[in-house]
Amino acid sequence: MDNMVQRTLFCFPAPLGVTVFLCLTCCFLGPSVCHAQKPGDEPALPSLSKVVNGAIGPFEKYCDGYGNPGASGLGYICAMTLDIGVVKQDMDTVLNGIVSYDRAETQGAYIGQINMLVASSFCGLNGALWGYDLARAEEIASGKAAVLFEVDRHDRKKIPVYSAEPLIDAAARLFGTNQKRRFPILPGSHVICAEKEYTSQGPKYIWSAIAISIAEDRTVDSCLFIEDAGEVAVKDANDLAKFGDELQHKIAKCTVRCGEDNNALYKEIWISYRIKWIPEGEVGCALVAAPYLVLAINAIPDGKPEGLLKMTISDWEKKMSLSK
Repeated sequence: MDNMVQRTLFCFPAPLGVTVFLCLTCCFLGPSVCHAQKPGDEPALPSLSKVVNGAIGPFEKYCDGYGNPGASGLGYICAMTLDIGVVKQDMDTVLNGIVSYDRAETQGAYIGQINMLVASSFCGLNGALWGYDLARAEEIASGKAAVLFEVDRHDRKKIPVYSAEPLIDAAARLFGTNQKRRFPILPGSHVICAEKEYTSQGPKYIWSAIAISIAEDRTVDSCLFIEDAGEVAVKDANDLAKFGDELQHKIAKCTVRCGEDNNALYKEIWISYRIKWIPEGEVGCALVAAPYLVLAINAIPDGKPEGLLKMTISDWEKKMSLSK
């Protein structure tokens, strides 16, 4: 028996060595050679039209958080928000933080009065992006968005980086503002969000930033959110601009590295940030949040959700008789 085992072991060294060599060669030659095997597209959600048709909530005038009862299907919509709230420093640390956070939620696109549940941080195969996939921002629909810079992807291909301002504007046009609400999220609802925040007392600059990276093949890979926030010491306006530029380059680098970790290829990145001076005696909260939601019934023109995929945000506003 021992001789049989010994003979069996001696039969395999050469083929085994070749196999190991080929595997190591594949994995170390780089992403252009080594491709991950993936399951493929999901038959239940073969198209964005099915995603959008499955992302309508139970409420007529309010959007709702994804995963709550009563939605039309398995889909969800992501929207991008970004702002900084400030409060006078006349309460304790916790209360100052609560109010400044609350004000950040209500400064631009109105996402106030929600129970925010923090998630990390993808728009998946059953997700669609408001302002990009449906109710598209004009700059995106026309292909005329200006490239800020390019970044080297991990397979050495250069991909463009754009300003996310059209996407942030589209979210504000969906939800409305604190003073003029359109289809806000149902007050008190539980809403999963890709989120980061930074709260600090002045005097100092604080900032928040968001990016969405669009997957090259959305039938097998998610789009990636990156959220970041913090503080920075700068002396003048030139330093602010330099910091913002460096921040966007770092976020783009982070995106590429996350893609490499998951063998996911992103074809483009959309980035924006906010930075604000917090005076002495005040507290600021820099907040970035991308809620995962289902749309209000009344936000669907003609009762046909898939029609949103063919509309710009301005087309949608006209159909809904909304003034900008």
